[in-house]
Amino acid sequence: MSLEDRYPSIPYLAAKARQRAPFFAWEYLASGTGHETLVQRNRDALNAVELVPRVLRGRFTPDLTTEIFGRTYSVPFGAGPVGLSGLMWPKTEIFLAETAARKAMPYALSTTANEAPEVIGPLAGGNGWFQLYTPIDPEIRADMLKRAADSGFSVLVVTVDVPVGSRRERQLVAGVSVPPKFTPKTLFRAAIRPAWSIATLRHGIPKFRTLEKYFDSTSFSGAARLVGKVVDGRPDWEMVRQMRDAWDGPFVIKGILSPEDARRAVEVGADGIVVSNHGGRQFDAAPPTIRVLPEIAAAVRGETKILFDSGIESGVDILRALSLGADFCLLGRAFLYGTAALGARGGDHVYDILRADVETNMIQLGARSIGELAPTAD
Repeated sequence: MSLEDRYPSIPYLAAKARQRAPFFAWEYLASGTGHETLVQRNRDALNAVELVPRVLRGRFTPDLTTEIFGRTYSVPFGAGPVGLSGLMWPKTEIFLAETAARKAMPYALSTTANEAPEVIGPLAGGNGWFQLYTPIDPEIRADMLKRAADSGFSVLVVTVDVPVGSRRERQLVAGVSVPPKFTPKTLFRAAIRPAWSIATLRHGIPKFRTLEKYFDSTSFSGAARLVGKVVDGRPDWEMVRQMRDAWDGPFVIKGILSPEDARRAVEVGADGIVVSNHGGRQFDAAPPTIRVLPEIAAAVRGETKILFDSGIESGVDILRALSLGADFCLLGRAFLYGTAALGARGGDHVYDILRADVETNMIQLGARSIGELAPTAD
C-alpha cells in the first residue's frame, strides 16, 4: 500500500504521529493555551468559509506557481517556523530544509529550533526563511541577523505575538521540558516509543543550537531559562524599524491580528505580514485568523504581502485563505506531523498531499492560476 493510500490527509498523518512520538512531544505540538478554545475556533471558522465554483471552464491544469519576495515557488504555501521541532522528531529541521530544496517551497527556521542556521540554510537550496524572536542585546541581534544572511536565508520573519510565554496546561500535565526530565514516567513514555528513542539517542538530546552560542551551554539543564535572557518577547515599533533597516532583504512581521497593526507594519517598511494567532498557542481569546483576514487585506490595500497561518489542515483551507486576501500560506503543525509519522519522507509527503488537494480543488472552483483566487479576480 502506498503512502498516498495509508496517509491521504493531514489528520491521518497526525494520528500516525501520535502513535510514534512520545506523549510529552505530542502534547507540546498539539496543545493550545488556556482552555484551548481558539484551536477549535480556528478550525470552525475555516470550515465556515464557503467558496462558489465557476463551471464550464473547460479542460485545464491549474498553475500553482507563486511569486513572493522576489522568488517563484512551486506552490502558494510553505513550512512555517516551529520551535523545538526536534522534540517531535529528531532531525525534523534537516528533513524540512531538504524538502524545501527538492520541492521549491519555503521553510522558515525558528530561533528556538534544534538546528542552527549554519546547518539549515545551505540545505534549503535558497528557500530558507529565518524566524527571529528579537534578542534583547543589540550585539546579539546583529550577530543573529548576520548568521542568518551568511547562511543563505533570504527572508526575515520577526515574530511579535509572544510578549510572555503562554500557559499551556496540557504541556504542564505532560511534563514537557527542555531537555526532557529523566523521571520514571518520562523514561517509560520514551521506552514505549522505541523508534523516537533510538533516533534521539543517535542524534542527541534537543538543544537550542541557534541560541547556545550566547550562553554557557555546558550545563543544559537551565538552558530554557537562559533563553529568556537572550530573547526579548516585547519589542516595540522602533525596534522593529531598526531591524528592518539592518536586514538587507524581504522583511516580514508575524503575529498581526488588527488592521491598525497591519497599517503600522506597512509604515515601518514591512514587505509582508503574517496574519496569525500562533496556532491558538498564545492568547485563547484572540479571534480566528480567517475571520480577521479580509479586514486586514482591505486595510493594507496591496501595499504589503499578506501571509496566513493558524489552523490550516488541507488544500481547501489554503484556497479559503487565498480567496479572502492572503498571498501565501504557512503551515506549522502539519509538516511536523509528517516528519513524526514518516521521518525523512514526511515533509515531501505533506507537500504532495497539499499540492494535490490545492490543484484538485482549483479545478473544482474553475481557477486556472493562483491569481484567479484573489478577492478582486473575476
